Amino acid sequence: MPSDGLLLALFLTSLAGNSIAAVADGRAERNCTVSPPYLPSTAVDTTLRLKALREAMHPLEISAYIIPGTDAHLSEYIAPRDARMAFMTGFTGSAGTAVVTQTKAVLWTDSRYWVQAERQMDCNWELEKDVSISSVADWLISEVPMGGEIGFDPFLFSLKMHEDYSVNLAPGNRTLRSIPNNLVDKVWTDRPAILPDSLTRLPDQVIQRTWQMKVEHIRNQMGENPYQPTALLLSALDETAWLFNLRGNDIPYNPFFYSYTLLTMDQIWLFVHMHRVTEDIKVYLNASCNGSLCVQLKNYEDVRTSLGNYVAKPGVKVWVGTEYTNYALYEKITPQDKLLTSSYSPVLTTKAVKDETEQRILRDAHVRDAVAVIQLLMWLEKAVPEGKETELSAARYVNECRSKQDYSKGPSFETISASGPNAALAHYSPTEETNRKLTVEEMYLVDSGGQYLDGTTDITRTVHWGTPTPMQREAFTRVLMGNIEISRTIFPSGTRGVNMEMLGRRALWEVGLNYGHGTGHGVGNYFGVHEWPVGFQSNNIPFRAGMFTSIEPGYYKEGDFGIRIEDVVVIVPAHTKYGNNYVTFDTVSLVPYDRKLIDTSLLSNEQLQWLNNYYSTIRKLMGPELDRQGLQAEKEWMLKNTEPFLKAASSASICSLSLTVAAVAAALLHNTV
Repeated sequence: MPSDGLLLALFLTSLAGNSIAAVADGRAERNCTVSPPYLPSTAVDTTLRLKALREAMHPLEISAYIIPGTDAHLSEYIAPRDARMAFMTGFTGSAGTAVVTQTKAVLWTDSRYWVQAERQMDCNWELEKDVSISSVADWLISEVPMGGEIGFDPFLFSLKMHEDYSVNLAPGNRTLRSIPNNLVDKVWTDRPAILPDSLTRLPDQVIQRTWQMKVEHIRNQMGENPYQPTALLLSALDETAWLFNLRGNDIPYNPFFYSYTLLTMDQIWLFVHMHRVTEDIKVYLNASCNGSLCVQLKNYEDVRTSLGNYVAKPGVKVWVGTEYTNYALYEKITPQDKLLTSSYSPVLTTKAVKDETEQRILRDAHVRDAVAVIQLLMWLEKAVPEGKETELSAARYVNECRSKQDYSKGPSFETISASGPNAALAHYSPTEETNRKLTVEEMYLVDSGGQYLDGTTDITRTVHWGTPTPMQREAFTRVLMGNIEISRTIFPSGTRGVNMEMLGRRALWEVGLNYGHGTGHGVGNYFGVHEWPVGFQSNNIPFRAGMFTSIEPGYYKEGDFGIRIEDVVVIVPAHTKYGNNYVTFDTVSLVPYDRKLIDTSLLSNEQLQWLNNYYSTIRKLMGPELDRQGLQAEKEWMLKNTEPFLKAASSASICSLSLTVAAVAAALLHNTV
């Protein structure tokens, strides 16, 4: 799915009344310039919520209050109980910042969500089409009086966020004030409770490294660090889950649980909600002993106190990853000589490189997942011309197909199932109110994924069941060219994805087209579908063999159609003529692209060869799996749609008589000459 974010959980959709999406009546967006203002049915009345928040702000004598769209672990995907920005604004997008003063309320978000915000917010809120902290700070300076204080929850600010706000506000003589007790929580009377679910262990067959092995490996990295940290603080939810091979259910679609870990060279403290820890898990974690490989269980809420007590000891130094450590914990680590920072913790950088078992089972998960997507595309190909299916029915169908696969644990995100103009909204997901009928006249985009005990998947395919326009075919082909150009690239190990990201855009740029989201993101083993710090952005770590990432260029024509092609790839060693230590991408997603949308006249010989090789791989891997599951009709569909391509003037020709005929013809011609 698009790598810069995801619509929040289904809970947030119900919170706002409806999902955001194009609706048929043409009056989908608010109009606050008329009297009375026009509000669509998707807008949320926030009058009472704002009144209550302003009353909570008043005794604190703060001039403004900042509400980020994240949680205490700075997660991209958050639990319903942490959706404070959505509760206050009605806007359920995954990226944004809200600010409230006594007289104004403003939301900042990026271009992916401008339409969504206009459909979900009422006229109490203004929309700023920006996401930069400098933009928020400039507005605060213009609205907050000289010397005024701006309140924030330190648990929802990263170290860098706090620094950036402070630097931008300082010239205007405005300052931040840390308020650990969140003000939105005080007025959110029906805030969802913490789930009662217990922690679960990963089964042995999907584990190569035990948690004890992982702890020792991380301790070795601590020991090798020249700055000699005595402890490592883990704040990101996937850090603790990975370290102990544990999973939970706090975050929709993501198997995480609220937790922190403080790891020293001879002790381990796990901060977690104690009702989650069963006797079996206590035994598994050696929780009853006090040795270096015994996990001391502590209450989740005690992390600040325990961290402060540890830092008070002489000669200690705590290593933190600044990307995922919140300011509430950071401000407890004083003085500065007791702090060691890096962008990412050694857990995140170690987790990014999958071991042999993780690579094998993640590949296996993608083979089974491809079965479900093939079933969907084959079904729609027959059903849509009959006029029976909708965006919602398609989304439900692919998830139902996935649920029947081995080790299935549900979808990895809310399925993006979008036809026609809805597909031009990169993060659209259908609801009963916005559902559109699928027709042969429009393009259709499905971006979906599954959680399995052995892996997480994410794949996007765009299809057309009728006759695409020349522009649609060209745009699709150029998106495909971008996908292929990155996928076939050979590069030195240690190259950053940002340095090759433009390869995914070049074919589009040549004709003045582009897309407004990232080009790829890391993918986990029964983890988050967006797994940092792997990807193509400037703050991602260099690529190395064993990392998995998506590649997903796209193009979106507002009000008409959207195109995205997304595959998951693994970085593997590449054999070159002269150099060593080179790598390339091996595609593990195994679903063919829509043939009628491919204009082979635009493809280079190298791109066409890559495409034929990829289709050969699909046949090799998917044929036996479809046979194993007894899906002969699906196998025939797969074989038909993975026939090799011939270079043609303007169409994706199938070598219907096989390449042998072409070879015979060439031989005859040679003999004649």
